[in-house]
Amino acid sequence: MIDLRSDTVTVPTLAMRKAMAEAEVGDDVYGEDPTVNQLQEAVAKITGFDEGLLMPSGTMANLSALATHADRGTEVILPEKAHAYENELGGMAAFAGLIPRPIKAPLGVPELEAAEQAIRRSTHHAPPGVILIENTHNAAGGTVVPISVQQKMTALAKREGLPIHLDGARAFNAATALNINIKEVCAGFDSASICLSKGLGAPIGTILLGKSEFISRAHRYRKILGGGMRQSGVVAAAGLIAINQSTELLTHDHKRARYLGERLARINGVDIDLATVQTNMVFVTVPQAQEASNKLRDEGIKVSVMANDCLRFVTHHQVTDDDILTTIEVAQKILGSKT
Repeated sequence: MIDLRSDTVTVPTLAMRKAMAEAEVGDDVYGEDPTVNQLQEAVAKITGFDEGLLMPSGTMANLSALATHADRGTEVILPEKAHAYENELGGMAAFAGLIPRPIKAPLGVPELEAAEQAIRRSTHHAPPGVILIENTHNAAGGTVVPISVQQKMTALAKREGLPIHLDGARAFNAATALNINIKEVCAGFDSASICLSKGLGAPIGTILLGKSEFISRAHRYRKILGGGMRQSGVVAAAGLIAINQSTELLTHDHKRARYLGERLARINGVDIDLATVQTNMVFVTVPQAQEASNKLRDEGIKVSVMANDCLRFVTHHQVTDDDILTTIEVAQKILGSKT
């Protein structure tokens, strides 16, 4: 079975499993797990933040960050279709009392003017609390926020006295696509969440990053949400392998996704906006997406159904060149005929 549903389906490599088995551990709730501490320090160093905090998931990391940054009853200004808005079960409202305010973001890139207009300070509107940017933007097709836009948005936040958070679940993909260092993708943000269990291949874990005082306060929300893990060095050990060995593999994921997108775009009845194929995702518009997904699965290809007319194919390090060729061959048979 070729699994292209998500890069979250990756399983630990042999090197990760060995590191996990041999990890030195302690009680992380007491801050005494040396492997966790090593991972947190390593990710903080390469991203340019003061400190890091290991979280079980990106959802918990984002929610903890927003709750730490903003007061209840304030707004979270974020791109339309952001994961924190669409796919995190309304946690910012249900738990943190925050009000999402999505703004226009073509191809997942937030418009500066829309962000400026969303910042409302009057007796009639909920005040702004925090700005969030997602890079890469999942629902837009794994698209990348240009550095120029990032700089304008972080400058706006600073000018308005607002904290700004990076949902960087796939920030390493963004850095790879832009051919820059991960530190540049994180520059200007007050906090960031960096996932280790997607394209990097670790089994569990997101690192929440920020200044020391911010991380100290975020500890409280991790504990409230049940994220205080004990001997979690077994998890952190895989994360260390991920950041040291897996980042170089992302280039291959991107090349395979681009090739897959270009070949699928030749199929009659299939529509792909190749401008969105910037990293490791290919969004395919087809009639009856669920039916198409079922037929692909019957032929050994798993994909995600994103909407009634949309399928998502995601490449990762466990997908080979041969897998891509097989996927193209099967898709031509299931989705249409080659022109």
